[in-house]
Amino acid sequence: MKRIGLLTSGGDCQALNAAMRGVVKGLSENVEDLEVYGFHNGYKGLIYGDYRLLTSRDFSGILTKGGTILGSSRQPFKLMRVPDENGLDKVEAMKQTYHKLNLNCLVILGGNGTQKTANLLREEGLNIIHLPKTIDNDIFGTDVTFGFQSAINIATDAIDCIHTTAASHNRVFIVEVMGHKVGWLTLYAGIAGGADIILLPEIPYDIKKVVNAINKRSKAGKGFTILAVAEGAISKEDAQLSKKEYKNKVANRKYPSVSYEIADQIAKESGVEVRVTVPGHTQRGGSPCPYDRVLCTRLGAAAAKAIMEEDYGYMIAMVNGDTKRVPLAEVAGKLKTVEPDCQTIKEAKRIGISFGD
Repeated sequence: MKRIGLLTSGGDCQALNAAMRGVVKGLSENVEDLEVYGFHNGYKGLIYGDYRLLTSRDFSGILTKGGTILGSSRQPFKLMRVPDENGLDKVEAMKQTYHKLNLNCLVILGGNGTQKTANLLREEGLNIIHLPKTIDNDIFGTDVTFGFQSAINIATDAIDCIHTTAASHNRVFIVEVMGHKVGWLTLYAGIAGGADIILLPEIPYDIKKVVNAINKRSKAGKGFTILAVAEGAISKEDAQLSKKEYKNKVANRKYPSVSYEIADQIAKESGVEVRVTVPGHTQRGGSPCPYDRVLCTRLGAAAAKAIMEEDYGYMIAMVNGDTKRVPLAEVAGKLKTVEPDCQTIKEAKRIGISFGD
């Protein structure tokens, strides 16, 4: 008898269900006796014993279904060792739930914060397999995370739609793309959508150079400009601030987000009309794209193989087109950022895309 637990933690994305389906189908096709327990709302379900026994029916028809059938929640890693409002030791509670169900393994789907807690549970002696999920593609040790390509498609579609109205009205448009700490999503969607200016957290921008890029297009007879701006885009001035100083500035910012601040600065510097579009959580929504469905099926099947071989403590990664077991101890807590001098940036600059630097 194999008993495994499943939970999805952190922000949702399009392919969580597809990944869980891959794990369960990979096991059910090769293991005679299998019990699968799903924990509701991420680590919260594991902490408070909120779970249910899942059947094959639960995994039928969910390959194309976005979101997560188990629900999710954010449980900050830095608070995992802090007792809850009733004094409950959350780590001990999770271990007790695991042992109460006699689980052979707990499969955890999530991003960076989720991964850190997964590694914590591994250090506490639990058998853990982690599957890398995030639209940000910022998990160290894997070439790609599931949810990333689906989000690229949506963000690119938003930029595509803006193109026609921007051209019709000869305006400057800013499309704000998700990504507080890293700019992978903005970079790929910006290039795919034909953005003229791309602003990323990893490359602090100079607003004068942004305005110069807009003016250069105007002088060339191009009446509109499209900027793809990451949520976490930062000016060169703000990049010089300490974390505390910058956090205070953001908290007291009069603008809803950095995109509106940039829009105001562009309007004042150049006198052109600027509009901001924020696709927001649509980038997490809808059905997973075909690429993510294939990716999740492969990652899930690879996770099932690791479980059958009782080889635990790994993230199932995609490296150079192959699935690979990467030790959680080696990657937990590390962030994969866009390198400012990477080939993709250099090639984007070569075709005239400005990064405001």
